[in-house]
Amino acid sequence: MTVLQPLDTHASVCPRASLIFDQVTFSYQGKHLLGPCSFTLQGAGPTLVMGPNGAGKSLLLRLAHGLLAPASGSVQWLPQRPRQAMVFQQPVMLRRSAIANLIHALAVNKTPRRQRQQLAEAALERFGLSRLARTPARVLSGGEQQRLALARAWVLAPQVLFLDEPTSALDPAAIKAVEEAVLAFQRQGTRVVMTTHDIHQARRLAADVLFMANGQLLEYTPATQFFHQPESSGARAYLRGELVE
Repeated sequence: MTVLQPLDTHASVCPRASLIFDQVTFSYQGKHLLGPCSFTLQGAGPTLVMGPNGAGKSLLLRLAHGLLAPASGSVQWLPQRPRQAMVFQQPVMLRRSAIANLIHALAVNKTPRRQRQQLAEAALERFGLSRLARTPARVLSGGEQQRLALARAWVLAPQVLFLDEPTSALDPAAIKAVEEAVLAFQRQGTRVVMTTHDIHQARRLAADVLFMANGQLLEYTPATQFFHQPESSGARAYLRGELVE
């Protein structure tokens, strides 16, 4: 988990940094998987990263978050790197209770000990998990674990939150809870960048869309334009439910 500087309140979150991908490529074991990819991510978001399987969406998030290094090109934030967090499709839970997972994150983040319990309890309440505070995190349902992962990110007050397919294996009620959490982050000033296969979900959440296919970025446009008049033939095919060449 990325170490973030503790904040007193989400009200102080003010994401103003721009993410710049400049001719970024990524390869693994000699296989070219992404790029060259160039764009400047600005605005308030949420930004939805869309595309078929194998498009490179998760790679793009990991490169943006600094979990992977590009083979060539550069990834940078201007004017400075913001506080960040990332929630994965299958969140990693520690072998301890739900609240202990949050307290551990705060400890790693060097939050003063006297504040940790109160902050963790508030985050659990915010995400509807208070009754499960003492439950071992690894026995929670998939939806509950995903909400716990979001609570763990929330308690660290990131300026930018990356979400990698956070609802792909969840039932409708859990999906709704995650989407409400995404909007809560956004209202509090956190810049959300999220991958999804769900076109209806993207219509509900997106301010703008990064569309990818075959390791290439095909377009980056406002959501209204993407869904009504996409620029690329690949995006048009994708929205029609067709294979993207």
